[in-house]
Amino acid sequence: MSITVSRGETDAIIERMTVALEPYRREHPNSQIELYRQHSVSVRLMVIDPGFAGQTLFDRNEEVWAYLNDLSEADLSHLSTLVLLTPEEVEKSRSNLEFEDSIPSEL
Repeated sequence: MSITVSRGETDAIIERMTVALEPYRREHPNSQIELYRQHSVSVRLMVIDPGFAGQTLFDRNEEVWAYLNDLSEADLSHLSTLVLLTPEEVEKSRSNLEFEDSIPSEL
């Protein structure tokens, strides 16, 4: 599917995260990747992938972090939220609710 910046402006860190995740998106064409900057030191990332079905949270993390690990520590320090769901989990996930309707921060 796609990688989208769902709100706000993109910046250099979000662009580098997008580039790092593009191979994942190509290898998982049914996935949907969404990220946005919550505030100056926080980027939120959600991956919705039917391929996560039957996987533990640990396995899902391992799979996605394999693509993020090449980013610098400085870039990764901005990643405050990582939500990994199947399409079926989206509606009932509290993590998705917080991702979609987060409280704005003053930072």
